[in-house]
Formats: sequence, structure tokens, C-alpha cells
Amino acid sequence: MAPVDLRQLEEPDGLLELDAAGQAGARVRRTVLPGGVRVLTEAVPGLRSATLGAWVGVGSRDEDDHERGSTHFLEHLLFKGTARRSALDIACALDEVGGDANAVTGKESTSYYARVRGADLPVAVDVVTDMVTSATLRTTDVDAERAVILEELAAAEDDDDDVVHERFAELVHGDSPLGRPIGGTPADIEAATGESIRAHYAEHYVPAGLVVTAAGDVDHDGLCALVERSLAAAGWPATPGARPLPRRAGTQGAPLPSAGRPGGVLTVERDTEQAHVLLGGPGLTATDERRWALSVMVAVLGGGMSSRLFQEVREKRGLAYSTYAFDSSYADDGLVGLYAGCSPSRVPQVVELLAQQWALLAREGLGEQELRRGQGQLSGSLALGMEDSGARMTRLGRAELVHGRFTGLDEALARIAAVTAEDVVAMAQHLLDQPRSLVVVGPFDADPVPVAP
Repeated sequence: MAPVDLRQLEEPDGLLELDAAGQAGARVRRTVLPGGVRVLTEAVPGLRSATLGAWVGVGSRDEDDHERGSTHFLEHLLFKGTARRSALDIACALDEVGGDANAVTGKESTSYYARVRGADLPVAVDVVTDMVTSATLRTTDVDAERAVILEELAAAEDDDDDVVHERFAELVHGDSPLGRPIGGTPADIEAATGESIRAHYAEHYVPAGLVVTAAGDVDHDGLCALVERSLAAAGWPATPGARPLPRRAGTQGAPLPSAGRPGGVLTVERDTEQAHVLLGGPGLTATDERRWALSVMVAVLGGGMSSRLFQEVREKRGLAYSTYAFDSSYADDGLVGLYAGCSPSRVPQVVELLAQQWALLAREGLGEQELRRGQGQLSGSLALGMEDSGARMTRLGRAELVHGRFTGLDEALARIAAVTAEDVVAMAQHLLDQPRSLVVVGPFDADPVPVAP
């Protein structure tokens, strides 16, 4: 599929419709409904399932101080009932067709999704749009769900793997709202009121901010009609000519500087048998064209069993069971990290190895065979993921809300194949020049590694 720039559809004279052929007979379409609601679909021949998503471009970074935790709180509350359905009714409607539903709150968006047979897509549309448009948000539900969310936060705080990633994000992002936990803190949840949550809902859950995506066994025109009927039944305005809300402003180059991001070492004392280590720093923004080189670099360092971290840390030295590399990106910031879980006594050695492999890649580069392995691991994972209608649905949502263009699988594979060894080395060198952060969770009352390598 040729790359499709969705930004042109927002220009005053731009089209509000998109119809593009994809690989293996897939077809991607986009329509802006009256009121500014965007509908994107990818019809995939041969699939009997469909995944529907309703996206709102608001995440934890968008919360004011008095709203912290409200975005995630809303995710829970939308399942508690609408003017037409109780919480049990919502669950039963999808159980009766063998479907399942869930939601995800991120730092920059929130999505509600359901996976059903293609024939049952009308049920998913009715239920999900009802939740998004007509949540009752009763004070009794707020109070009841508050206890559930506090339990969720407590469970995350008991998970040392969650803790090391959360603290790492705080250290790398510094004083940016991206450094705050998505779910808020227990104090935030205790302070949240029904009034503030309802105000957050009213501000952000509006037609111009809603994106509906679906992939699999789906008919685009039929889905648009279903969505229009559901929105009309909910009383959402269908103002002719209304434009969608603009995408979040981002940066094409390096992440924006943050005075609160000096790097450094953070030790979280826990009475554990295993230590969790995370070394890294700032990465790339979501629209940076170098992200393809970064993805290959992450695969080479810690993307599979042949990766440098797996071979050096686990296979050759037996220092860890789990070790990997990862990256995350946002409109104006990003991070990249190297992780390992090891015996507390081995933390200094493991941290040295993580830093060493990163530095070796930057200094000495990599051979053609290692490059091809990294590209193959990344390409294979991407292609296999496209066997899932949920993954395709998510790609549509990110294309609309984040990238401003839809990148088909063929183009993505070509972009990965075009990455050179020099691109990977340049990326490793660029990231080494950024402030370095190290987080260690384990049974330590002082920093086991006093200075981030």
C-alpha cells in the first residue's frame, strides 16, 4: 500500500474520505462523520473476527494537578453503566456473542475496544459507543470503583517489575507530565471527586475528539451507519461541517529539553530475592523519521534470543533469566532502556554489561549478518502481529492520533529493510550522548552503583 498522509484530510480543501487498497486484498478507508467523528477501517479478507476501538486523544499527561488519575478513573467508570445499561448488562451483551472487551489508558490517549465475530459487530458498536457517549458516572460508582483502583495501584506497587519501569519513566522524563504514573497515586485517587471526573469527561469525550477504528471482517459503510445511529441515539450533536480536533502538537527532531531531567541513579529498596535493573535515557519522539533505525537498534541489543544482551548477560554468563531492550515514544519525548533481572550481588556486573554492550555497538558497529538478524526479528514480529485484528485496529488508531499518516505493512517492512549498519551506529552514538539514568529495585539501603555508567 502506498503511504497515506492523513494530514491532508484536515486541510480546509482536503477530502474527508480515504479509500486505499492494501496488501493481500485488505482495504483501508477513512470517513469523517457529521460532528467530526472519525471512522477508520481495515477490511481483511478471510478473517471471521473484527476488533472495534473507540479512541479519545486524552491521556494522563493532559491532567491538571486537581485531575491526576481522572483519565484512568474514567476508563473504569465507563464500564459501570450507562443510561441504557447496567454494568452487568454491558458484560452480558458481549458474553452472549462470545466477545470480550477491555480498555487501555495511556499517557496520550485512551481506548475502549471489543473483539467479536464480524457478524456481531453491531453489538460491539452499540455497547462501546453507548459506554463512551452515555456513561452515568454516578457518585456511588465513583466511590465503589475508588476502592478497586486503589487495589490496582497496590498490586502494581507490589510488582517490582512494574516499579522499576515506573520509576525509570519518572527519572527520564523528569518534571514533565509524562513522568507521572498513568493511574495516579493513591493520594490522587482518594482526592478525586465525582464532580471533577464528570468535568474531565465532559471536556474530552466529545464528537470532534472521538476516533472509531475497526479491522477484520468489517464493512466500512455499514460501520459508519451503525456509528451514526448510535451517536444520534445518545444525543451527540452531528453538526454538518464540523472538523475533528487537531492532533497533539509534536516535534520532528530531538525530544524537548527538560530542566528536571539530569539523569542519575535511583535505588528503590525492596526485600526481594531478585534485583531489577533498568539503564537508559531519552529516546525519540513518535514522528521522528529515525525511529526505524531505533527499532532495529533495540532489536539488535535486546530483541530476541540472538540479541547482544541475551547472549552476553544470560547465555554466556548466566547472570539473568530475563534481559531485553525497549523504547517508548510520545509527541515530544521518548525513552529507551535496557533491562535485566538478576541476583542482588550481581547488579554491578550486570549494569556494567548493559552499558558495555550499548557502548560497543556505538564504537565498533555491527556486521551485516547481525543487522539482518535484527531486521528479520523486527520484521517478523510486525508481520505476525498483523494476523491479529486487534493489532490492525490499534495501528489505525495510532495512525490517526499520533503519526498523521497510515503506513501499510509493505511500506513498514521496506523502511526496516532500508536501515543500514551506519544508521544503527549513529543512533547508538546519539543516545549515548543523552543524560543516562539507572534505576535499581532490590534489597539495598544505598546505591549499589553510585554513578550511572
